[in-house]
Amino acid sequence: MKTILVDAVDTFIIEGAGIFEPMHALLETYSNQKVILTNADDEGIKRYGLDSVPYEVFTLRHNPDKTDSEYFKKMLEHFGWDTKDVIYFEHNPDAVKSAEAVGIAAYYYDKDKKDLESLKIFLDKNL
Repeated sequence: MKTILVDAVDTFIIEGAGIFEPMHALLETYSNQKVILTNADDEGIKRYGLDSVPYEVFTLRHNPDKTDSEYFKKMLEHFGWDTKDVIYFEHNPDAVKSAEAVGIAAYYYDKDKKDLESLKIFLDKNL
């Protein structure tokens, strides 16, 4: 069963508002493991409330950032996963490209549109 990799801030977390509950509700309809991916350091984790989200959080504390494909190589190695074991959605198009560069099925999530219907189609198609 594939793991769903979820972008943190501006996707799962709305700055100043906390967890985007409609997205959380959608993710909870899948029994797959979910992992929140972030660039945040310890201060950022507290600032954005990532220390109290319902899923495991993975960060490399900006060393490197998700816009560098090395981030995804290190994340896969950390968990012992292959690229076919995960899917990912993210609001930053450069981070989507770096995930795809290592072979991860990734989806650009428009943080302004908040189109959960299209996200669900991506999840259903790729899980």
